[in-house]
Amino acid sequence: MSTDAEGAGAVSNLCPQAPGVIAEWDLSSVNLGRVAGHSYDVAVVPTSAIEPHNRHLPYGQDFLHGAYIARRCCEAAARQSPNIACLPGVPYGVDSNLMDFPMTIHVSQTALNALLRDIIISLKHHGVRKIVVINSHGGNDFGSFVRQIQSDLEVFVFIVDWWKVAEDCYEDIFEKPDDHGGEFETSVALALWPQLVEAAQAGDGMARPFRFEALRRGWASTSRNFAKLNDHAGVGDPSKAEAEKGRRYLDLVCERITDFLVELGESPIDESFPQQP
Repeated sequence: MSTDAEGAGAVSNLCPQAPGVIAEWDLSSVNLGRVAGHSYDVAVVPTSAIEPHNRHLPYGQDFLHGAYIARRCCEAAARQSPNIACLPGVPYGVDSNLMDFPMTIHVSQTALNALLRDIIISLKHHGVRKIVVINSHGGNDFGSFVRQIQSDLEVFVFIVDWWKVAEDCYEDIFEKPDDHGGEFETSVALALWPQLVEAAQAGDGMARPFRFEALRRGWASTSRNFAKLNDHAGVGDPSKAEAEKGRRYLDLVCERITDFLVELGESPIDESFPQQP
């Protein structure tokens, strides 16, 4: 793993406007005096998890990079479309299959959906009907939730699994596939918070494969108990991780999400929304 010369300065160079600085796009810093005179049309809600990612990455990996991406994209999008609001993130996620590792925090999908539903009901009450969930955890599955809430309420909910946003460019940047705590996630961590990466502790990410061909080929699926894969909750080799790789991928992801937020902010809700007229 390479932290390169930029190392500890990477966080301050990359992080968007810090909490504590008043920004009208940032619901955690803005006040009533400003909100009362502002109109919001798009709300961004980060969702994540608290869980181990191999031995060398922080338990807050998903929470930290989800919040970073949401804030960076909202700050950039608000320069072009000032009707965007970034909400504080939901730190906990669906982690029942990692509970054998100490201090994993699990909430059920039912509980997560209920919380998200109440957040969306509050937003709709305030006239915000376009909601973007920037999800940072593969165990969170919002597909059926979105179908149901859009049938129940006059809202439009969009799920963005941020790690998938630039998948078409993955092989141009990274050498090895990453499932959990491997080259990709470690590179992102090195780009954003190298001081939290203890590379010397990393496991090799080798995981015990399924015994059934149907599962190996992917036309059958099941949930994996990570404790049966290996002893370090990592799937993917982190040894080729570099901060520059993480920066390149983050730049692509944030550019694309920012463009999407701007498009949402500028698009009126009409009879055919979100389809073409």
